[in-house]
Amino acid sequence: MDFYGGYKTSLGDFGLDIGAILYYYPGSEGRVLGTGASSGAVNNKEIYIGGSWKFLSLKYYYSVDDYFSLRGWDSTGASTGKSTRGTGYLDLSASYDLGNGWGVNGHVGRLSLKNSHKGDYTDWKLGVTKDLSGWVVGLSYVDTNASGKCSGASDYQFYCFSSMNTDNAGTLGTNASKTKDAGRGTALLSVSRIF
Repeated sequence: MDFYGGYKTSLGDFGLDIGAILYYYPGSEGRVLGTGASSGAVNNKEIYIGGSWKFLSLKYYYSVDDYFSLRGWDSTGASTGKSTRGTGYLDLSASYDLGNGWGVNGHVGRLSLKNSHKGDYTDWKLGVTKDLSGWVVGLSYVDTNASGKCSGASDYQFYCFSSMNTDNAGTLGTNASKTKDAGRGTALLSVSRIF
């Protein structure tokens, strides 16, 4: 669940946006994250400030407690017990109307994850949109330099995720563990409409 509130105002082509966000995952358990998180539901509390000018926006988010309930870790993936409070994310985005229903957009962001080995990353997105009678179709390429290499890495790769594979009866299969590099690039097709 996401809870957020804030204040937004504009003066001509300039805008200001300040506020707070709570991300809350009821039923989750922070202690299973593997980096020494405390027990209880995973959550994240952030405050942010942002400014905009015409088609450009810049926003900074600051975590006021442990970032998504994580505690710090070292190069082996072992918990250091250090807080990830103070983690920050800087977001620079642009969205430009080309006319005739066409638009282009771009984004670059930087996560600075406190007390984490290879937890920092930069992400980016380039995309195009087309408005078709109120339905907006978008195609984007999204990528990052996050450390998610799942094989051949010489140290801990935080963004390499593992999952357990089971059959329909819930029994572990022959390929019980599957890994995925969450830092790799991908194409994204979207369709949206505002009612």
